[in-house]
Amino acid sequence: MDPIKKGVFFAVASYVSWGLLPLYWHLLNFTSPFHILGSRIVFSLVFTALVLFASGNTRWIRLLTEKRSRLYTIGMGFVLALNWGLYIQAVNTGHTIDASLGYYINPLVVVVLGLIFLGEKLTVLQWIAFGLASLGVVLLTVFSGVFPWIALLLALSFGLYGLIKKKSSGGVLEALGAETLAAFPLGLALLFFTPYPAPDTAALALLSFRQWALLVSTGVITAIPLLTFARGAKLLPLATVGFLQFIQPTILFFMSVFAFGEPFPLRNLWAFGCIWAAVVLYCLSLRKKYKIHHER
Repeated sequence: MDPIKKGVFFAVASYVSWGLLPLYWHLLNFTSPFHILGSRIVFSLVFTALVLFASGNTRWIRLLTEKRSRLYTIGMGFVLALNWGLYIQAVNTGHTIDASLGYYINPLVVVVLGLIFLGEKLTVLQWIAFGLASLGVVLLTVFSGVFPWIALLLALSFGLYGLIKKKSSGGVLEALGAETLAAFPLGLALLFFTPYPAPDTAALALLSFRQWALLVSTGVITAIPLLTFARGAKLLPLATVGFLQFIQPTILFFMSVFAFGEPFPLRNLWAFGCIWAAVVLYCLSLRKKYKIHHER
């Protein structure tokens, strides 16, 4: 298979998997978002560690033990846990559309963080895109009377994760292992010391085999899309990856409205119209940047 086609296949598979993830979180509604987050941290570590140890890879542990990488790894672990927790909370409390908004504006938050902390320059198209996205957020706030904090925190937390990751080393699976190891105490606390919300799940011992299987599987459904994405990203230009990443929030948007029946007043189309226009301009800016770099 052509490398570009193979890269598109792996990248699309990852984004579709992430877009459909809310269906899985809904299967876990027998417990609270805190327990789902705790399970995801703990069992992601278990699954990742088993794969790494089976391949004889112990380098990932050094990401947490070596002084120069320890701080970055701990920071990424807890920012990633925050992002996961916000996403699960949004989906399981009827705010999937806010999660969609967060992942639409995330790339624009990333370029602004690069401007502030890395001295990167924004192109004219990116400035216009950022302005349109900001206008969309303002319109949503005015229309609903509530600031979309879930969306903004999702975008900011994932943006910060990417920013810290620029300073780290290690492969995708190695990084996931080290980051979940750093967040492991938090995961255990959430899993074992947060009271369950209903009498029939008042203790872990009372969970059924099916419920335990679903909780344990959070490790697999976290690690596999990351691995396929990493493989796809290596085979694709930045502009292509930048365009494909909007598959996830688009799936989230349609799922929230048509599958979960979340309210979406027609006036909100004005706000999302600004954000979708910002997305188009962002993709165009990446395409233009890639062409210039490729010509050089």
